Amino acid sequence: MYVLFEGVDTTGKSTQIQKLQEIYKDAVITKEPGATKLGGELRTLLLDKELEISPSAEFFLFLADRAEHYERVIAPNSDRLVISDRGFISGIAYALSNDSKGDLDFLITLNRFALGGRLPEKIVFLKTTKELLTSRITAKTHDKIESRGIEYLLKVQENMEKVLKKTAIKHIILDASWSIEDLHEKIKGFLND
Repeated sequence: MYVLFEGVDTTGKSTQIQKLQEIYKDAVITKEPGATKLGGELRTLLLDKELEISPSAEFFLFLADRAEHYERVIAPNSDRLVISDRGFISGIAYALSNDSKGDLDFLITLNRFALGGRLPEKIVFLKTTKELLTSRITAKTHDKIESRGIEYLLKVQENMEKVLKKTAIKHIILDASWSIEDLHEKIKGFLND
């Protein structure tokens, strides 16, 4: 089963994935961007504060990472549980946030191509509030995307929900302010359902 964890930065995706890794010892734990050699290089380019990249180029760099990630990580492990920290939902949401005229259906088609036609079976979406996001993000160093500000990240989150609804993939939306244990129990139940 291929599972995505989605949500803007600081919602607790990585924490929850680490907890699942303790239970599902044979699971493949991965992330976008950066889980492959090419992905690592692309991640550096994408998050470099000094490098100005157009919104279209940014989208295609994320898409290139996604295609490589699919070929090198997801497809070879199709018989195992694959848990990815981010994926195509984020990619499309950021693209829509960077260009409000973006065509959602077209963006989904491009991502479907990058994923070899295989979309995830389940998505865990951790949703935050402006207050929680503000308190958590001020406590960390910001990369280029986080430096775009709280309102930008909330717009990305709104677009993530829009993409989720459009794809009709089985998903769960959880409140990122819940305790780590409460979130963990809900996620385990969703994955085992």
